[in-house]
This record gives sequence, C-alpha cells and structure tokens, in this order.
Amino acid sequence: MQNKIPRQRIKFSWLFKMAWRDSRKNRSRLLLFISSIVLGIAALVAVYSFKDNLQHDIDAQAKELTGADLVLDSRKGVTKAMQKMLDTLGNERSQEKTFASMIYFKKGGGSRLVQMKALKGDYPYYGTLETIPLEAAENFQSGQDALVDQTLMLQFGAKVGDSLKVGDISFKILGTLVKAPGQTGIAATVAPTVYIPMQFLAKTNLIKTGSRINNKFYYKYNDPSGVDEWVKKNESKLESEGFDADTVESRKEQTGRSFKDVNRFLALSGFIALLLGCVGVGSAIHVYIQEKLSAIATLRCLGLKARHAFFIYLIQIFFIGLVAAVLGAVIGTGIQFLLPVVLKDFLPVEITMRVSWAAVAQGILLGLIISILFALPSLLSVRKISPLNAIRISFERTSQKQDPFIWLVYLLMTAFVVGFTHLQMKNWIQTLVFTLSIGIAFLLLILLSRVLMFMVRKLLPNSISYLWRQGFANLYRPNNQTLMLTVSIGLSTAFICTLFFIQGILMSRVTLSSGSNQPNLVMFDIQNTQKKGLDSLTKSFNLPLMNQVPVITMRIEEINGKTSSADTSNRRAYRNEIRATYQDSLTAAEQIVAGKWIGKVKPDETIYISLDQRYASQIHVGLNDKIVFNVQGMMIPTVVGSLREVNWSRMQTNFRVVFPAGVLERAPQFHVLMTRVPTNELSAKFQGEVVQHFPNVSVIDLDLVLKLLDELLGKIGFVIQFMAGFSMVTGWIVLISAVLTSKNQRTRESILLRTMGASKKQILAINAIEYFFLGAFAAGAGLILAIGGSWAMAKFTFDAAFVPPFPATLLLFASVILLVVVTGILSTRSILNQPPLKILRSGS
Repeated sequence: MQNKIPRQRIKFSWLFKMAWRDSRKNRSRLLLFISSIVLGIAALVAVYSFKDNLQHDIDAQAKELTGADLVLDSRKGVTKAMQKMLDTLGNERSQEKTFASMIYFKKGGGSRLVQMKALKGDYPYYGTLETIPLEAAENFQSGQDALVDQTLMLQFGAKVGDSLKVGDISFKILGTLVKAPGQTGIAATVAPTVYIPMQFLAKTNLIKTGSRINNKFYYKYNDPSGVDEWVKKNESKLESEGFDADTVESRKEQTGRSFKDVNRFLALSGFIALLLGCVGVGSAIHVYIQEKLSAIATLRCLGLKARHAFFIYLIQIFFIGLVAAVLGAVIGTGIQFLLPVVLKDFLPVEITMRVSWAAVAQGILLGLIISILFALPSLLSVRKISPLNAIRISFERTSQKQDPFIWLVYLLMTAFVVGFTHLQMKNWIQTLVFTLSIGIAFLLLILLSRVLMFMVRKLLPNSISYLWRQGFANLYRPNNQTLMLTVSIGLSTAFICTLFFIQGILMSRVTLSSGSNQPNLVMFDIQNTQKKGLDSLTKSFNLPLMNQVPVITMRIEEINGKTSSADTSNRRAYRNEIRATYQDSLTAAEQIVAGKWIGKVKPDETIYISLDQRYASQIHVGLNDKIVFNVQGMMIPTVVGSLREVNWSRMQTNFRVVFPAGVLERAPQFHVLMTRVPTNELSAKFQGEVVQHFPNVSVIDLDLVLKLLDELLGKIGFVIQFMAGFSMVTGWIVLISAVLTSKNQRTRESILLRTMGASKKQILAINAIEYFFLGAFAAGAGLILAIGGSWAMAKFTFDAAFVPPFPATLLLFASVILLVVVTGILSTRSILNQPPLKILRSGS
C-alpha cells in the first residue's frame, strides 16, 4: 500500500503564536512603520469628534441662537395687509430695525461705521444679551441709552457713561455688549453692533431716501409646536411679501449646514495626511517583507504552506495596525479640545467637548482598513515565495506581475479613496475632482522621482569626487527611498505651499485694489440737498472728489411679461432689491462683452439697459429680453441692450444694472462720493466733521476694511495651517520611518566602506549629500505642484495675476531641505559607531 503524506492541518492559534514569536525583535520597527498613519487617524478622529460635539451643541442651543420661536425678516417695506397679519402672530412680540450708520464718540472724537439695531420688546426670549454690567441689557430701552460692542469700546477707549452721537441725537452708553444671540467673534470684528431703543429712532433722522433697512419681527409662543407647520403653510405668501422665516428647527439646519464645508475641509485635510501615511505604510512593509524572504523560504522548506505564511504576517500587520489606530484615536480625542480654541472666532455656540465614541470607533476601523489594505501588495508576494528561495534568494527575485490579486488590491485602494472622499463631499463631481487631483499629484511626483533617478544614473559625470558619486548613487541603489520620500515630502510641501500662496493671492488682490491711486474713503446715503455741502466740505480738506455717482433703488416687476407669481423658478430675481445707476459712458472697470452700449436716450425712445453678465445669468435673461422695473412705484419698461464684464475687485462703485442717461434723473435717489485721504489722522478728523454736519451719511474707511480683511484671512490661514501641519508632520514621520527602514542596509554599506578605509567624516558626507539632494528634489517637486496649482486658481477662480513671493518661497524650500538633511543625519549617526568586524560576524 502506497504511503500517503498526511494532510497538513495547522490551527489558527499556532499562526498567532508564530506571528507573536516572529515579531519579538521587530515590534518597535513595525510600530514605527505603522506610526505614519497615527497623525492622519488623529486628525480625522479630532474632526469627527468636533463635528459631533458641534452638532450636539447646535441642537441644544438652537433656541439661544434664534432668540425666539419665530423670526420674520424683510428688506422691503411692510404692507398694511402684511402688518395686520404680523400683529396677530405669537404670544409675545418684538421688533428690530437694522441698518448701517455712523456713530461719533463725543469724548474721544472718534467715529466708525457700525451695524445699528433699533430694538423694541423683550427680545431675546431665549438666551440673553450679554453685557457689562449685566443689568444694562434689561434697562437700556427705558431711557435714551445705548449698548456698544466691546470691540468699539476698546478701539476708541470709551467707557460706560460716555456720550455717543447717533444721527441728530446723543445716547448715553449704558453698557458694553459682549455677545448677542447667534453672533460670532468674526462678525463682531467686521460689523460691530450698537443697540438703541426703537422709540428714539425717528429722532435720529437717519432714515432717508435709499436707506437700506432690514426689518425683523421676533415672536414667542406659549406652544411653539405648530410654528414650522405655519411657516410651511404660508411660505408662498411670505415670499411674495419679501419675507424670510426662521424657526428653531430651520436655524438648526442652517447653522449645521454652514459648518459642513468647514468640517469637510478639516476632514479632507486629515485625509491627505492619512494618504501620506499610507505611502509610508506601503513602502515600509515592502522593505520589511523583503528582509523576511529568507525566513519565509526556510519555513516553506519545513512544510509551511504559502497561505499560512501569508496569514502569519497579516496577523502581525493587523495587531500593529490596531495599536496604531487606537493610539491615533487617543491623540485625536485630545486634539479635539484644541479645535474650539482654533475656531473660536467662527463659532456661534459655546462648545461642550466630550469624547465621541462614534468618532473613536470610526478612527480605529479606518486605521485597521488602511494598515491592511496598503500592506497587502507586499504581503501578497509572500504567497509566491518558493522553498528554493532559501538557497537562491540572492540571485532570484519574486515576481508579482502575474498575480491578479495585486490588481484587485489596487482597485480596492482606489475604491476606498473615492468612497471616503464621497462620504465627505456628498457630491460625485467634487469627489472625482478631488480624487483626480490627488491622483495626478501622486503620479506627477512618482514621475519626477523616476526622472531624478534616471538623470542621476545617466548624467552623473565620472570626474566628480567619490563622495559625491556615492551620495548620488544612493538615490537609485536597490531598496532606495527616493520614490517614497519624494511623494510624501513633495505632497506635504505642495499642500502647505498651495495654501500659503492662495492666502497671498487673496491679500494681494485686495491690496492692489486699494493702491495709492485708488480711493480709500467711501461716503454714501448722500441726499440731493446734501450733495453740494458735502462736496464743499471735502474740498476744504484739500481732498479730491472721485467717482461721484447717483444710486436709485428699484425692483424687477416683470421679465418678458412674467411676474413673480408666474415665473416660479426665478423668484429671487423679483424678490431682491436692486441698486442701479445711470451714466453716459463706461467706467474703467467695465467692458462690453455682448450687445451694444447705449449711453443716452431721448424721451419716448426704447430704454436699452446694460447688465453685469453674471447677474444676467443668475436671473436667466439675455440680450433683447424685456424687463419692467418698479422704481419707487413707477413702472419703467426696458430692454437688455448689452452685457458687461465688471471688475468687482476694483475699489469703485460698480453696479449690476446700469441705465442710460435721460431716464432716472428725476427719480428718488441718493449719491455716493469717493475720495482719498492721505493719513489716518486726517481721515479721523474728516470723518468726525462729516458725522457732525451730515449725521445720516455713512462713511466706509477702506483702509480699515483692508486691515479687517487681513486679520480675517490671518485667522482663516491659521486654521488652514493648523490642519496642514498634520500633513507636514506625517511627511516627517514617513521620512524617519524610511531612514530607519533602510538602517540595516545602510549599516552594511557603512561597514563595508569603513572596511575599505573610509572615515566616519566621509560616510557622514555621503549621507548628507544623499539627503540634501533628496530633500531638494522633493521640496522642488512640491513647489512646482504648488506654483502650478496656485497659478491655475489665480487665473481661473480669482481672475488675478500670480507671482510667487520669492523670499518666502526660498525660505520654505530651504526649510524643507534642512529638515530632511538634519533628520537623515541624526537618524543614521548610530551607524557610524558600528565596528567593521560586525559585518563579518553577521555574515557568519
């Protein structure tokens, strides 16, 4: 009877035991390999936890955000029929009129454009107006008193009890306004608020022709359960009257929706750091498996099946990945407590931070998936190792070209990236654009690293010194780290530099718009009777009269014979108030792109108007379309005669709708005057005179606006750089991992060189040369991507010129190189301390 080889049966517990034993000398290395994903997991856990906590607090504080059960808001005047309906709503009512106005501090003589709120009633019904002293919020409506935003109080050195001039009358500052319902720190900085009692609004004499008043009506119900149903039932009536409705539920949705983009950006920033970590995992596991080939082949000689060898190393990766994922989740849970500090100026609610176990679970699961998925291409090669590799491992390489599972793994990787991105974007077009952008960046960096290795190999002259030749040769030696480091460091450099460049584009665009030949002071709401007097005042300060234009307020009544009730898909065109002008010639910021410009018409002639091309697209009209405008009750039929491209970044008055001269001269109107004031001292003095003599005229200091924009962009930039820092640190960890991954090989090379007589100094120089050019090429590749991407954004998105800031770019380039060289040298210094005999002992 023929002897049969018994069927091999290996218990799963034995595989765990072998994985444990094999990892004893390599656990720290394995953990280092996987550590490159720790910060990516940490960033995502922090973002997810922050999102969960933010949504929880928005839900909990929605009533305080709204301040009432129902808020009705309109920029139109309130009709008698609508007022009658408003008077029947709610059990308690409050009213607020909001508009822009100048204020004047009598004690210090300072003036500033503010958001004025005239309030009547006990609003807010939920939450409070936070003031110093506390009782000021309750008492300011009892007398001729005001609440002034704390930023204004600090800016002008004002104190409670000082006098504040608003229009024709003065108010006593009863308290400092710290916070109002729904107000953020950024909103208070850009548009500081002043509250006055509505009963004194008429006496200020601020409401004039063309004044833009926002009417808000606040309602509190004893039983608010039917509010949302009432809003839905009366939606069409409210819309026809020009009213927006806001309830506690709608505010929850609106506030949560407004932070979705922020959370999306933060999550994608963390995901980019995670992708960089994936590159490190894949490369490090590849080197680790290559070092294990002889051990695996020996096990195969002893009868171990290929699939069992595969499972041994898969178990190692699983548990090391689990440790890294848990570590990342713990770090991310800690980092989440920093995000409210970073984003404090943008948050409308008080954040109560707590551990989000759902976010922790997501992070751990994500870490496990990534650890295994990106290690699989190297792990699958274990299945192809033959027992014969034990004796010919030095001469034969395993091939994975014919393994169909490799392509399946690559497909799963792509599906994972696309799927995760879609979970953040919720839009397939945006998902594909982001994925393709990252993919193209990866491919370009891979291509550039291949080009580097080819150029070094083919173009390196033999005449240079040995140290330089050896340092360059390390860039393309077997198991080199050129590809991985070029991709990881290059992509993190590109990410951070692109954000830096775009922030610079935005700032330079605003700065150029307010150059030395541009006006820096704008006065509006100038009535016809005030025009000559204000011109004289301006000339008395030796200031130029620049860009004087009339402004007429109107609304669209019909488009091609259709009213708002008939044209339901285009209701916003009829709803919004339009501020138009008339002129007989185009300004320097306007250019006709379609049709023919007509600058003047005679009575009874067809009125051909010109529209901004973007506005025309928004309201779905084109050339020769007919529009009827309601100008203060008078219907004026017009025809679209031309479309203009308007440079809105230019600091001058620009309009979406321009009439020809000869039509609107007698319509109710106000005027805008722009001038340039050379110094801040003269500007403050001039503004004070304007407020004293023309209290209804509002003044915008464009230099102050520029300063606020700079501050705002700085805060946004800090948030962006905070998240981009995860990518940079991950790139640095990948660098350390790559250096230590190749430590064994570098040790052998170093000892061989020392055996042949090389000194420690020479070996150090070889390593420094390698890392210098590796860092230079990775940083250069990243900068090329950043400059290309920033140029495309500047040209196609911001319509601005882009010139990279040379000093800052050079500093970024040098910093990345220095980081790579220092890390590489410090991480390989221990190699120099190995005695040459070690190579002989390891060989035996």
